[in-house]
Amino acid sequence: MSVSQQTSSTSNRITSDLAYQQCMNVDCGATYGVEEVLTSCPKCRDLLDVRYNWDKINVPEKLSDFEGMWTKRYQPLRFSGVWRFHEMLPFAPENKVITVGEGQTLLQQANSVARYVGIRPGQLYLQYEGMNPSGSFKDNGMCAAFTHAHMIGAKRAACASTGNTSASLAMYCAVTQLMKAVIFIGSGKISYGKLSQALEYGALTVQIAGDFDDAMARVKDVSKELGIYLVNSINPFRLEGQKTIMLRVLEALRWESPDWIVVPGGNLGNSSAFGKAFIELKQLGLIEKIPRLAVINAGGADTLDVLFNQRNLKWNGARPRMETACRYYDELDQSHSKADTIASAIEINRPVNLKKCLRALDFCDGVVRQVSDQEILDAKAQVGAGGIGCEPASAASVAGAKILRQQGVIGMDDRVVCILTGHQLKDPTATVAYHTTDQEKFNQVLGARGVSRASFANRAVAVPNDVEAIVKAIQLYS
Repeated sequence: MSVSQQTSSTSNRITSDLAYQQCMNVDCGATYGVEEVLTSCPKCRDLLDVRYNWDKINVPEKLSDFEGMWTKRYQPLRFSGVWRFHEMLPFAPENKVITVGEGQTLLQQANSVARYVGIRPGQLYLQYEGMNPSGSFKDNGMCAAFTHAHMIGAKRAACASTGNTSASLAMYCAVTQLMKAVIFIGSGKISYGKLSQALEYGALTVQIAGDFDDAMARVKDVSKELGIYLVNSINPFRLEGQKTIMLRVLEALRWESPDWIVVPGGNLGNSSAFGKAFIELKQLGLIEKIPRLAVINAGGADTLDVLFNQRNLKWNGARPRMETACRYYDELDQSHSKADTIASAIEINRPVNLKKCLRALDFCDGVVRQVSDQEILDAKAQVGAGGIGCEPASAASVAGAKILRQQGVIGMDDRVVCILTGHQLKDPTATVAYHTTDQEKFNQVLGARGVSRASFANRAVAVPNDVEAIVKAIQLYS
């Protein structure tokens, strides 16, 4: 039976018997209803998962059954690239789902980028999440968290943000008029492209003295005290929406798993969600091959790389030694170390989804690498030259794929999907500085972060206001 034939039996159904929340701590395992608003287990403070009673859900017999949803794009639920896969995240009844048409994204074969990375043409793809309504992948998770907030009757929603989360939350609040947005940002740690969205959409924006990690700590405190719904990716419902990025990748590849998924690592929500997606798909018998996962840190925000590769923090059979992370965080505090990278969207030292990411890395036989700001901007220029612009954090995936190819971890014939998390115009300052002829501007924006050259700069050509001179310039440079 196809999905389209099955949908009506679960439509608008009370979901308490379909979904629940469960503590990740195997020694606790406490469960809670989906109607409860929690960001951690009340008993042991560990992270929570959204779990499903799959035997009560009309799961498709094969993933290709979801293609039938394209014929129902006149329905808001099925027009959404997230809720089109409602059967894979059925915590909300259909009449409670919030959508603004998120998830209409593109998997683009990118041969010019493949040559740069060192992969055979036809084998590298860019999953471009910048096509989302607010310009980043955040809309995938936000529509799920916002739906849950709507389900429980929230009137205000809050987040800490380096920019993309705030833009997404502010957009959903403005479009739906269902809630008021409260946004916490750090001092000088948000690009104008992103801040302009939050301000234009009418969000209450609170700038604190500190970085993202400080803002995250404060928003958790304030949300608890004032009873405001928290939508950061510590919220387990956020990750349910982000799972669908992988479903769209599989759909674009005709339901065949790639060899590699390469994703930037910031708060580690995407990598955690991708791992959960593949765990569930395998459990349900909907896929056979599990792609390998590569999580790429920026060198100035390399917590996962340090913990995973240098200090051997692993999933360890669902019992990761999280005290290793606590000791490292104490070291950061003692040395007053703050994250610092041109890739502001992943400028995070204390990723809230660390434990879930470790699970994803374990299940997907994953690797972790870090890349410099120089490597990020060079990769970004190559992505742009191929016709799809992206913000700096996005390009970490391409820079990481190039390093993994050089190390022989990724093979020349491997099929690789790099996740581009945000639109180029999210951070135009970095782009213009990279391509500028103004050395002072280059040094001011990029030089301070160790970027010494623009290897693939496309600089403007200065000419007199004279037709003959202009013609000569065009003939010379084109």
